Amino acid sequence: MRNKFYLVISFVLLSITMAFSQETKKESKDTLTIGADLMSRYIFRGTDIGHGSPSIQPNLEYSRGKFAIGLWGAYSINITESQESDIYATYNVTDAISFTLTDYYFPTDDGNYKYFDYKKLSTGHLLEANISYSGTEKLPLTAMLATNFYGSDAIRKFKDGTPKGIQYSTYAELGYSLKWFDAFIGFNLTDPDESLGETGFYGDSFGVVNLGITATKNVKITKYFDLPLTFSLITNPQAQKIYFVFGLSI
Repeated sequence: MRNKFYLVISFVLLSITMAFSQETKKESKDTLTIGADLMSRYIFRGTDIGHGSPSIQPNLEYSRGKFAIGLWGAYSINITESQESDIYATYNVTDAISFTLTDYYFPTDDGNYKYFDYKKLSTGHLLEANISYSGTEKLPLTAMLATNFYGSDAIRKFKDGTPKGIQYSTYAELGYSLKWFDAFIGFNLTDPDESLGETGFYGDSFGVVNLGITATKNVKITKYFDLPLTFSLITNPQAQKIYFVFGLSI
């Protein structure tokens, strides 16, 4: 296909059709959610994507029954080169299990990027497939597995150093909800060959790259409005980094 953009659009339309066809009118409810987070730093799976800058993260999601499609962004306040604009589609198989396809994109303010370029060798998009389990009330254990399958992933190389293909970088995470906070641990499941000069998307070897806790609290502002606050302690043992992150949501 000359342009992978049409493949993504076809997938989204097919997902919408499948989701709608499995619901009755009684079960189908339209919901539009709009919000934004202000985070002291943008840490993504153990890596400081925002380069130390506070980050504004707007979101928009439309859901109907078991299907949802949304937009999510991250815009660093101090660094204009650190931006992110994502599109995702989610299908909830059950109340606890869901599949998500995400199109990650990282534009810059210099205007040299081409958003609709989905060609294999030049695209700035990164496509990820994700399956997640949200747990139950009796067993609040969560699990997630995500794999990059197309686009600007880390590169595998031949012995002569020429590109061989993408790494298909894979990340897995387990979480558990406790009384005062949620604990999580994330793993890089890709092992780049350092002898060939390969690097990893999440880390340069198998191992733990995201470990920490997150606590949330709703602060009552008015009779009808609470302000959700979030605090996270995040460490990356492989990179030997630690982050204290604070955020609020509207």
